[in-house]
Amino acid sequence: MGSRCLPPLLLVLLNCCTSSSTQVVATPAAATPVVTNEDLNFTEATPVVTNEDLNFTEATPATLRPSRSPRTPGTPRPPELSGPRPTPVTDVAALCVCDLLPAQCDINCCCDPDCSPGDFSVFSACSVPVVTGDRQFCSQKAAFYSMNLTADPPHRDFKLIDQINPSIFCIHISNYKPALSFANPEVPDENNFDRLMGASGGFTLSAESGVPSTATSDDPQPTKYEYGALLQTAGESSGSFLKLPSPLTSSLCADENPAAFLVNQAFECSRRVALEQCEGVEALSMAHYSSPAILRVPNSTTQVSIKIQSIMYRSLNHTLTQLEGRGVLRPSLVSTGQDRLCSNVVLQVKYSLLYTASGQIQEADLSLVLGTLSSTVSLLQQKFEIHFIQHGTKPVPLSGNPGYRVGLPLAAGFQPQKGSGIIQTTNRQGQLTILRSTGKQDCLASEGQRAPVLFGYNVQSGCQLRLTGTIPCGLLAQKMQDLLRGQAFPDYVAAFGNSGAQDVQDWVPVHFVTHSSNMKGSCQLPVALGIEVKWTKYGSLLNPQARIVNVTAQLISIPEPLPGPERTMVVSAAVTFVDVSAAAEAGFRAPPTINAKLPFSFFFPFV
Repeated sequence: MGSRCLPPLLLVLLNCCTSSSTQVVATPAAATPVVTNEDLNFTEATPVVTNEDLNFTEATPATLRPSRSPRTPGTPRPPELSGPRPTPVTDVAALCVCDLLPAQCDINCCCDPDCSPGDFSVFSACSVPVVTGDRQFCSQKAAFYSMNLTADPPHRDFKLIDQINPSIFCIHISNYKPALSFANPEVPDENNFDRLMGASGGFTLSAESGVPSTATSDDPQPTKYEYGALLQTAGESSGSFLKLPSPLTSSLCADENPAAFLVNQAFECSRRVALEQCEGVEALSMAHYSSPAILRVPNSTTQVSIKIQSIMYRSLNHTLTQLEGRGVLRPSLVSTGQDRLCSNVVLQVKYSLLYTASGQIQEADLSLVLGTLSSTVSLLQQKFEIHFIQHGTKPVPLSGNPGYRVGLPLAAGFQPQKGSGIIQTTNRQGQLTILRSTGKQDCLASEGQRAPVLFGYNVQSGCQLRLTGTIPCGLLAQKMQDLLRGQAFPDYVAAFGNSGAQDVQDWVPVHFVTHSSNMKGSCQLPVALGIEVKWTKYGSLLNPQARIVNVTAQLISIPEPLPGPERTMVVSAAVTFVDVSAAAEAGFRAPPTINAKLPFSFFFPFV
């Protein structure tokens, strides 16, 4: 046989083999079978066979799969790959889910780009230690953040690794690239409007809707401040805000805390200051707090200047003196003998912002307390405060919002008739009072001096009443009762610190109980008044609020003592707060039940 007889012989041998690895594909041009064999590593073009005397035409190029290694007949064919996974659209190294505050470092947020190495050195841990992409993929990028607290100073460690998903149902390859990101909507214009209308199926107008439809790509600019919005100031950049220093992770002051609209804040922090450099530290100069101009509304050009209302100067012996001038005083370093002092240092800052009902800043006042810093002071204590007052209204002091705060007076009042509101005195400190003790312990000398009942403070006071001669028992009993109860003992106490006078259901009645002896015919003299306030923790476990549930006043009387030339009686009053909160129990919902049925061949070929 010559070389021309080898292909027919090979063709006959191949036709005799009926293995499952042989495929016959008909070409659409001449319906001629094309023979391929995946078990043979052919990389050349396969000849096309005709039916005329087994004469061969020229080899026709055909597209073949890449050559595979031989496999045993009956072995399952491996799945065909549709291509490598597209590059992820989301860069996990640049993703930060705990970056909540703009233009400032978030506490323990290790991925916050606003944090400096100095901020990282005071972190205790990373609130978000791992940031990953789509967890359904078998392999994805993961950013790991951790704090190296053993280093000096502590610093942040960052690692970007490939994380493997151990689940057998993970996605190995994604061949649909648009599914990895949100598609940008196509904005209609005069060129594509008809095409988009045909694709959407048109639209209908409802007669109930009177708002015209407008298409704009720009977000509307806010025309007023809303609760919690940052107070913007005039500056070169749009990210300038009014700053209120506050303690961060320690007692040291952090100067990047922005003030928010309608959020009253008060902070006290310390600052390390080198005495030789006090003149160059901005946080010690009053110009740093009086120079910013607040924007009347966000992103506007109208500015509200900060006016200095008062300047108090505190000396080294803690005496306060009000300065008459309103000029800006700068810190100055002076020498007094062997000691050096830095005067005109800012100790306290208090902002008072007047706003309108439409959410605009109308006025901004500033009150300062300056002082002198000596070389013996290593840490300077500073206080900062900001509060908001609505124009045309008088602020009403509260004892809490909503629950009572420890140390604030109890709100109390009277109900003149059933169904009416509660009447309160304008003096918040005089709504519920007890007898105040004096140094001389003389009840007649301290008559009219009362002490407010402060929430959470158990108090006991008393005095001595000296009686000479013969005083009618009835007159003496009325005098002692007025001494214990005061001029106007209230009928109701507010359940919450912010209970309104019109909300009678938020007020607790005062139960007045009188205890006297069983001796008949004897005159009873009140000598003690005990007030018991029962309160409970109300609301969330994370932020419970103090709520008063019961108030009982007990007046204790004793028989009149035997007459004599001089008698001394002890009169006492006491206030006791009792916590009646029940043990908190966290409630959890029942776990959901999954009623899912899988196909019969779902686990094939594993089972």
